[in-house]
Amino acid sequence: MERFLDVYIERMRAYFPGFPYETGHEIASAFLAFKFGLYANAVRECTHAIGLVPGGDSNGALKKALEIIRANAQDLDNSLVTADLGIIFSGTDLQFVAINLPAEKVENPQTLNLDNALILTYVVALITSPEDEEAMGEHRRLIVRMLSDYKKALGLE
Repeated sequence: MERFLDVYIERMRAYFPGFPYETGHEIASAFLAFKFGLYANAVRECTHAIGLVPGGDSNGALKKALEIIRANAQDLDNSLVTADLGIIFSGTDLQFVAINLPAEKVENPQTLNLDNALILTYVVALITSPEDEEAMGEHRRLIVRMLSDYKKALGLE
């Protein structure tokens, strides 16, 4: 799945060539806060990053990813489990996610939605925030493990 991730990163480079320093850093901070379990911080970082990301198809998918992470962080911060957060990637957004499966292969749509949001946010932060590259690189194994969970469904086994 290392190769799968590398191909995905290269594909996303064309859609996310760069953001101002503050925007890239906020995207990285949102990802890192969520992964470290700092959910209140993740909510704040996601909200701030959403406001900094300009419009457009690929950026719309990124904003949706940040909204998904924020909604999950709010639930986790409040010790809630919401079966359906009501925020999903649209048909237009799906070209920007790493794992695009037919409905019959999706065991848990909410988990897939969050996994795609985290992977997209990770990749965009890696591409657009050189200052956070080392910190993001430390999470590569986590992203590869997430992708590996879908290896069979993607027909890569």
